[in-house]
Amino acid sequence: MNTPKLLLLSLSITAALVACQKPTDAEASTAKADAPAASNVELPPLAAFNVADLDTSKNACDNLADFVNGKWRAANPVPGDKTSWGSFEMLAERSIAASHGIAEAAAAKQDASGIEKLVGDFYATGMDEAKIEAAGIAPIQPLLDRINTLKTPADIAAYLRDAHAAGRGEVFAFGAESDFKDSSRKIGYAFQGGLSLPEKAYYLEDGADGKYKAIREAFVKHVSKQLQNAGINAADADAQAADVLAFETRLAKASLSPIELRNPENQYHYVSMADADKASPNFPWSAFFKANGVQADGFSLSQPKFFAEFDKMLADVPAAQWQAYLRIHAIDGFAPFLAAKFGDERFDFFSRTLRGQKEQKPRWKRVMDTVEGSAGEALGQLYVKQYFPAESKAQMETLVRNLSDALKARIEQLDWMSAETKAKAMEKWASFTPKIGYPDKWRSWDGLATSRDGYLQNVMAASKFNHDFDMAKIGKPVDRSEWGMTPQTVNAYYNPLMNEIVFPAAILQPPFFDPKADPALNYGGIGAVIGHEMLHGYDDQGSQFDAKGNFNNWWTKADMDGFQSRTARLVKQFDGYEAIDGLHVKGELTLGENIADLGGLGVSWDAYQKALKEAGKTGDDKIDGYTENQRFFMNWATVWRRNFTPDELRVRLNTDPHAPAHFRAIGAPSNMPAFAQAFGCKAGDAMVREGDARVVIW
Repeated sequence: MNTPKLLLLSLSITAALVACQKPTDAEASTAKADAPAASNVELPPLAAFNVADLDTSKNACDNLADFVNGKWRAANPVPGDKTSWGSFEMLAERSIAASHGIAEAAAAKQDASGIEKLVGDFYATGMDEAKIEAAGIAPIQPLLDRINTLKTPADIAAYLRDAHAAGRGEVFAFGAESDFKDSSRKIGYAFQGGLSLPEKAYYLEDGADGKYKAIREAFVKHVSKQLQNAGINAADADAQAADVLAFETRLAKASLSPIELRNPENQYHYVSMADADKASPNFPWSAFFKANGVQADGFSLSQPKFFAEFDKMLADVPAAQWQAYLRIHAIDGFAPFLAAKFGDERFDFFSRTLRGQKEQKPRWKRVMDTVEGSAGEALGQLYVKQYFPAESKAQMETLVRNLSDALKARIEQLDWMSAETKAKAMEKWASFTPKIGYPDKWRSWDGLATSRDGYLQNVMAASKFNHDFDMAKIGKPVDRSEWGMTPQTVNAYYNPLMNEIVFPAAILQPPFFDPKADPALNYGGIGAVIGHEMLHGYDDQGSQFDAKGNFNNWWTKADMDGFQSRTARLVKQFDGYEAIDGLHVKGELTLGENIADLGGLGVSWDAYQKALKEAGKTGDDKIDGYTENQRFFMNWATVWRRNFTPDELRVRLNTDPHAPAHFRAIGAPSNMPAFAQAFGCKAGDAMVREGDARVVIW
C-alpha cells in the first residue's frame, strides 16, 4: 500500500533509483569504483562528471543540457529493461548490485538470524522459480474464493476492512501521518486511490492522438487476459474487464487531478469518527478502525467527494461488478509473486504498453525490489556497514551548515518580503533538521516471522507486519528519529510536517558527492540538492507550513501576493517547454520542484562562492580546461542527464511533479546572471532570461 506520504518525495524520480561514479575527470567513465573490503561484489560504473562526455559542438549559452549531456545521451539509449536511463539510474544500478551481494550472502548463510535471516528468506524464496511456478495461482486462491462469496454491501465492506488490515489497500489508501494542525501527533489519513491507470484523465479523455483511448482499450484486453490466466473463460473475462473499466471510470470522475492534489487543503479534511460514520452509512469508519486495531476520535477523510462516491458505489454497484474489480486487483497485485504467466501479463500492460519498457528486469532485480519494499530498512542496516564511509557523513554535515548559512543570508536580504513575514521565515530556517546517511535508531523487526516455505507467504507476512507498525503510530506522538526512505535509496526529501531534510547514504556518491572532488563539483551536485530540499520549505506547498510543521499561514497578504506573482512567472517558463510531440511540461504540476531547483541552485552558488573566497580563490582557475565556476554548473547538468522512452515521458508529464530532467538542467541556470557570467553568455542567448522573463524568488 502506498500510504499518503503527502509532500515527502522531493528530489527526482521513483524511489530506489541508484547511481554512482567517480574516477578522476581524466579517467574513463567505465572505471570501476573500489568496493569496501568486506564485499566481493564488483559494482557497475560510476556516473561522475567527465569532460570527455561534453558535446563541444554545442554552446552552453544556447542549451547547457545539450552541451553537457548531448553526446552522452546519444551514446546511452534507455536499456531494454528500463524506461529511463541517466545519473540516478546509474547510481541505482550500483545500489542494487551492492544490495544484491548482501542478500545473496544472507541467503547462503545457514545459521543466519535477525535481519540477515529476514533478508535471506525473502531472497531465497523469491529466487526459487520452480517452486513458485509449481504453485500456480494456489497461494491466492483462498482470497479469490472469498471474493466469489461477496453478495451484499456489508460483505464488500467487510472484505475491504480485512484487506486493509492485511496490508492490502483496496479502493483507497490509508496510513498514519502527522496531523496537519498538530504536527506533534500522528493521525490516520484516508486518501483517494483505486485506479489502475496513472491518473483520472486516462479514463475521461481521449488524449493527444487518441493515446488515452488506446491505453483504455489495451487495459481492458489486459484485464481479460489476466482473468483468463486465473481460469475464467474468455467470454466471462471480457465482460468482467468491461465492468472493471466502468467501475474505475466512476472512481476517476470523483478523484482529484495530480495538480489539484498538490494543494495541501486537498490533502487534509479532519472529521470526527461520529461524523465520518454518518457520512458513510455503507462503510462505517468506526468498524474500519476497529478492524485495523486502531482507536481514534477522528481522522483525515482527505478527499470528501471521492469517499462520498465510494460509499454510494457500495450500495448501487452490482456485487458482480465489485467482484470483477476486486478480483483483478488481487491478481495483478500479487502477480509479481506468482507463476510467470501472471507477472508476464502484468508487465506486458503496465510496463511495456503503458511506459515503453521492452523487457523485464532480471529475476534477481525484481526480487531485490521486493526485499526493498518489504524489509528495506533491514537491508539498509546491512548496506551502510559496507558502503557508507564515515568521512562522507562528516563532509556532508559541513556542506549542510554552509548551505544553511547561505540560505539565511538570502532570506535576510530579500527585498520583496516584509520584516513580519521574514521573521517567520527565519524561525522556520532555524528549526530545520538535517538527517544524513541512515537513521540514528534502527527499526525493530521483532515479530516478523519469515521462512523458506514460500515467497508470497513472506510477502504477505511483511505486508501485515508493516501495516500494523504503521497503524500503531496513530494517536501517538511523532517519532522524529524515523526515516521515510531507506539508506540504499538514491533520492532525498523534505518533510514539511517535521521540517526536516533527509539525504540517504546511496545518493552521497558522484555525480552528487565525492569526498575527493573539487568543491565546484560537490556544490553543483549535492550542494544544490541540499539547497533544493531546504527550499522545499519555502515552495508553494512547504511555505504553507510553519516552523513546527503545522499547516498554518505565516505570511502577510501582501507578501503572499508578491510570492505568487513571482511563482507565476516560473509556471509560465516551464509551460513553455515542449517535451515531446507538442506536449509541454505542466508548470503548475511541477512548480514546487522548480521553485526548489531555482532557489537551491542559487543558495548553493552563494555557499560555493563563500568557500572560494575563504580559500583565496575566485573560481576562475581551470581544471581540465574549464573554470571552477563553469564546473559548478556543468555538474548540475550532469545530475540531470537522462533519457526516457517516449511512453514513459508521456506518463511523467501527466503525473510527475518533477519536470523532465533536460528542463531541470536548464531551467534554474537560465535565470542566474552567475551562469551567464561563467560562460560569457550575452543578451539574446537562449540561456539568458531577462526582464520580466527572469524569475527571482528566494
